[in-house]
Amino acid sequence: QVPLVESGGGLVQAGGSLRLSCAASGDTFNSLRMGWFRQAPGKAREFVSAISRSGSGTYYAASVKSRFTISRDNAKNTAYLQMNSLKPEDTAVYFCAATLRGATDLTNENQYNYWGQGTQVTVSS
Repeated sequence: QVPLVESGGGLVQAGGSLRLSCAASGDTFNSLRMGWFRQAPGKAREFVSAISRSGSGTYYAASVKSRFTISRDNAKNTAYLQMNSLKPEDTAVYFCAATLRGATDLTNENQYNYWGQGTQVTVSS
């Protein structure tokens, strides 16, 4: 098991910014590919962003590209999601996820082994 704990959610006005953090326990963080997903009320969970083990590869959903930035600090066992220019449609519970699998589709939630409990992000108009 790799416990994941998200933080940084909250209420922000449209156009504002938030930074989410995902802290992992244990000594396997360098082996994990990390992802962020979100789920809005009444909707299915959707892919937001993912990052490779080294951080050199990043992936984004079209809806957040150019506004969100994923990063990681392997020394701190933490992944981040910087969210700028937030819109009301970004309102959702955001989940951090991790996978040990290699050569996998990181946009597919079924490829992830571990999940955090989620953090609420609410963007007011």
